[in-house]
Amino acid sequence: MPRAKLYLIPGYVWHLTHRCHNRDFLLRFNLDRKNWMDLIYQAIRRYGLHVLGYAITSNHIHLLVYADGRRDVIPRSIMLAASRTALDYNRRKGRSGAFWEGNYHATAVETGRHFHNCLTYVDLNMVRAGVVGHPMDWPFCGFQEIVGRRTRICLIDKKLLMELTGIPSMEK
Repeated sequence: MPRAKLYLIPGYVWHLTHRCHNRDFLLRFNLDRKNWMDLIYQAIRRYGLHVLGYAITSNHIHLLVYADGRRDVIPRSIMLAASRTALDYNRRKGRSGAFWEGNYHATAVETGRHFHNCLTYVDLNMVRAGVVGHPMDWPFCGFQEIVGRRTRICLIDKKLLMELTGIPSMEK
């Protein structure tokens, strides 16, 4: 039976998760994580995706995005990143078959406390897994950018993040 069409209601923050096929650790190499980040950056530039937080683990990704009302921005962005990540990995490893376990999962996130909790949950993912002691130590999450450590590419829309969290912008 085909999956029902996913409607991402404008004006909401969405917590997207996408798991590797069979929960395999297909994103265990830094190269693949960096590739996924580069592809999300391309989606930001090409489609105008608004990223508010993210974490890339060894077998799944978390992405907090804002739906601004433009049709298909989020699905096209995820399709770009997911398909190219799978294609590049399978080509490099000489493998075939599914890379991702079905479609991504999307959950609407309310602003306020729910949003803060979700952002914290995403940033602490690898801490809870016991891989690192602090999110600052995991280079593949949004915490790096929020505290100003990341310099190569920036995925997070800091201005929108400040608006949604109610934190005044410190940028001049």
